[in-house]
Amino acid sequence: MNDTPIHGHADEGFGPVADVFRDNFVHRGEVGAAVAVYLRGTKVVDLYGGLADQRSGRPWTADTPAVVFSVTKGIMAICAYLLVQQGRLDLDAPVIRYWPEFGRHGKAEIPVRWLLTHQSGLPTLDRAFTRAEVLAWDPVIEAIEAQTPLWQPGTAHSYHPITYGWLIGEVIRRITGEMPGTYLARTLAEPLGLRTWVGLPPAERDAVAWMLAPLGEPFPASDPVADRGITMGGAFAFPADAAGLVSFNDPAIQAAQIPGAGGISTAESLARLYAACVSEVGGGPLLTTASVDDAVTVRVAGQQVYGLPDVGHRWGTGFLVHSTPRPMLGERSFGHDGAGGHLAFGDDQHRVGFGYVVNQMGGVVDERANLLAAALLSCLSK
Repeated sequence: MNDTPIHGHADEGFGPVADVFRDNFVHRGEVGAAVAVYLRGTKVVDLYGGLADQRSGRPWTADTPAVVFSVTKGIMAICAYLLVQQGRLDLDAPVIRYWPEFGRHGKAEIPVRWLLTHQSGLPTLDRAFTRAEVLAWDPVIEAIEAQTPLWQPGTAHSYHPITYGWLIGEVIRRITGEMPGTYLARTLAEPLGLRTWVGLPPAERDAVAWMLAPLGEPFPASDPVADRGITMGGAFAFPADAAGLVSFNDPAIQAAQIPGAGGISTAESLARLYAACVSEVGGGPLLTTASVDDAVTVRVAGQQVYGLPDVGHRWGTGFLVHSTPRPMLGERSFGHDGAGGHLAFGDDQHRVGFGYVVNQMGGVVDERANLLAAALLSCLSK
């Protein structure tokens, strides 16, 4: 029996969320984790427990952040929608309006929206990269400019696991003059008091949870193109190297800006961010009803060009939306999950922000986040 102490609080009526959170430690291999929920601007769940670093025995605290992998994509999508609302970005305008060099080799007609809906044909790049090149930003941007799409853009979709971040991140940089992580810090993290970064400050390095590789062999091979997109042609191993070391534990990777997968956050900050999008947190809601309507409109679904067989995922613009494998709260939910089990989303019908982060990565079959979301829905339904 796992008797890991659970810290924090769950308000009256949200006990089922606490029960599932505790049960994840007992029955689902949780090592360290946190979950938080805001409802109508008020924090109603803020729970954490276990070990932030299994090597040293360092406990998970209320302030422990973790690498959240593709949860970062949803954070970047929020940044994009803020620019839309300011009149600085048109999602249906061609990318070359903001980034002229992008238009080479058959990419001149690609609208910004397709960068966010995995339809641009750029899930991987032909050239291989060193780790240093990936961390330096400009070499990847130059390679994107020189790349020919792998299919006719707009005719199909395939998940862009890492390039997504540079694609929308460079648009953000061209519009604002700031790197995407800097823009995030200035416009969202600092005003809302978030412990959320794309580009970790050196002073926070020792606080970050140590990620543990998935147990066993939970990630089946997909295909060479998809695998190349995940590793950037071998720049880093994913999810872990042969010795079981998760590449994103590397301080250099955490300090760099990899806005497709390199975000670092606490669960509470993710919940607060999405709550601010749909409720009164921090003077919100940050997103208009029109923005949420656009975000939750299903843009792509079904079988991808590359990768694993379709299991029912659906994407809006920049966000994973209510899907069979990731149901969240319903059709007004928008957010993103992350490799290993993380999940963050908002829902304007329920006016909820939800965040869940872990350090024991799960595999393809990992119900921890879904069970927490289902427990939350049961509480809201009462």
